[in-house]
Amino acid sequence: MMNNGEQKEKKMFALNIVGTKKHKGFGAGSIDLNNVSPVIIDRGEAYVDVGALHAKSKVEKGIKFLTDRSEVPNGRKCWVVWVAVDHTEEGAYYAGATACEMLVDEEARRGWKILADHVNKLDYALKRRFIFEGLDDSEKAALRQLLMTQKPEWWERSPEELKEALA
Repeated sequence: MMNNGEQKEKKMFALNIVGTKKHKGFGAGSIDLNNVSPVIIDRGEAYVDVGALHAKSKVEKGIKFLTDRSEVPNGRKCWVVWVAVDHTEEGAYYAGATACEMLVDEEARRGWKILADHVNKLDYALKRRFIFEGLDDSEKAALRQLLMTQKPEWWERSPEELKEALA
């Protein structure tokens, strides 16, 4: 019980990861999501939608997501691509990017995605990996075009692995 005038200090929660640094108390090891941008690829168009960080992108709003793909037979394929940015002395560059599939049926207000896959792929992007399995050539081209035009200098400084994967 708290006495009059006493307030319990409220701790802020953060997404934690296990790292190589020593733990220094509550909230240590928090992921800084300021260096990650979610890109949505839908109907051949790629665009940044920060709402995807909280599963509230334009394509996800109003959709009840299920884990059984067969329950969304008329869903159209959409992608969330987690793009991590890092900095060197020369400047920022695209350091990691991973694609996560989802199906959306707006008429039925149902969708399919595996949340664990989205979380794992976000983690892989932060760990400087490039994973584009499942993206077709037009989807890769849309992503490449967005990355090249958003920040051309970042694209130039990005690893050849990214450029080759989206070629």
